[in-house]
Amino acid sequence: MSMYNEALAIKDTLIAHRRYLHQNPETGLDLPLTSAYVEEQLKKMGYEPQRVGSSGLIVTVGKGGGKTFLLRADMDALPVTEQADIDFKSTNGRMHACGHDIHTTSLLGAAQLLKAHEDEIEGTVKLVFQPAEETMDGGKMMVEAGVCKGVDAAMAIHVATATEEPVGSILMRGVNAKMAAVDWFTIKVTGKGCHGAMPNNGVDPINVAAHILIALEAINARELDPSDNMVLTVGQIHGGNTGNVIPNDCMMNGTLRTLKNETRVMIKERMEAIVENTGKAFRAEAHIEWGSGCPVMFNDATVYEGIKACLDTLEGVSYKDLGLAIGAMASEDFAYIANEVPSTLLSLCVGRPSDGCIYPVHHPMVRFDEDGIPSGAAVYAHVAMEWLKNNK
Repeated sequence: MSMYNEALAIKDTLIAHRRYLHQNPETGLDLPLTSAYVEEQLKKMGYEPQRVGSSGLIVTVGKGGGKTFLLRADMDALPVTEQADIDFKSTNGRMHACGHDIHTTSLLGAAQLLKAHEDEIEGTVKLVFQPAEETMDGGKMMVEAGVCKGVDAAMAIHVATATEEPVGSILMRGVNAKMAAVDWFTIKVTGKGCHGAMPNNGVDPINVAAHILIALEAINARELDPSDNMVLTVGQIHGGNTGNVIPNDCMMNGTLRTLKNETRVMIKERMEAIVENTGKAFRAEAHIEWGSGCPVMFNDATVYEGIKACLDTLEGVSYKDLGLAIGAMASEDFAYIANEVPSTLLSLCVGRPSDGCIYPVHHPMVRFDEDGIPSGAAVYAHVAMEWLKNNK
C-alpha cells in the first residue's frame, strides 16, 4: 500500500485534528491549547515530545545510525476575525487564515505514518512543531535552541489556495525561487509640541515624518540595483490628537522585504542614516527600532532535486515543478532553518476557485479543501523515508 493510501485510511482522524485546531486558534510564541493538543496526540502515538520554549515541540522517529531529515510545521494563527461560512469557524477573534492548522495536521498525520514504519526508516526523522511563524519569532527561537543540530536536510510544506491545480497536488516553485527576508520596523520622531497657529514655536514631528517617508522611497528609486528587488511599506503613521495642535511625537510602523541578504543589510543601514539625519535637518530627534524578521528563504539545489526524485515514487500524489527563477516578496520564517541546513519548501494545493475557494491566504473569508490533507501527511512521511534511503 502506498503512503498516500495509508494517509487516506486515517483521513477522518486528520480532519478531526484539523477542525479542533481551526476552532481554537492561538497567536505568537505562546500556544497553550494548540501545543497541549499536539503533545497529547504525539504521546498517544508512542512519542516522547520535547518542549522548546513554551510551545514548540520536537519528536524523533527511526532506527537511527544514519542521517537526519527534519520536517517542520508551524502552528500559530493570525489576529483575524473569521468570516468564512463553515460549521467549525473560530469565534475568538483569531483565525488560521494562513493554513497552519493544515500544516500541523499534515505533520501529525506524518508522525502516525512514520511511527507505523519506524523499523523501515534508515536514519532519523525529526518532526518540528513550531509557534510564531506569523510574527517571525518562532523559527529563530527554534534554531537558537538547537533544532538544527545534527540535521542533514529539511523540508516544510505551505498551503496554496486560489489555484486550479488538483486538490492534494504539490507545487515546487523552482530551485532558484526565493522568498523575501522581512524586517518589521518602527520609526519614532520627537519634535516640540505647540499651538497649531504658531508653528514657529515648535518642531512639527508630522512634517519630519513626511520627509522621512519620502526619503525612504528614494532608496528603491536611486540606490538599489534595478535588477534587485525590495518592498518598503509603511502601514501605520500616528501623530497628534486634534487639528489645531502640533504634537510632540509621531511614529511610523512598517516592513522591509528584500531578496538578497546583502541587500537587506545595506538597506537597513541606509534607513537608519536617513531617519536620523532627516530628523536632525528639521531640528527633531528621529530613530528607527527594528522588530522581528527573518532572512531570505531559498531552496538548496541538491535537496530540491532529491525531493523531486522522492515524489516521483509516491503513488497517488502528483506534483508540478513551476521552474520559477524569480522571488516572491512574501516571507516564511522556515528561512531560519534553510539558512542553517540544506532545505526545500513545497506547496500543497488545497483550494480551487472553481470549487468556491476564491480567497487568498490571510483573508477572513479564506477556505481550505480538507481533501488535500492526506496528501500533506503522505508527502511529509514518504519524502523523509525515501530521502534517507537515497542518501545513506
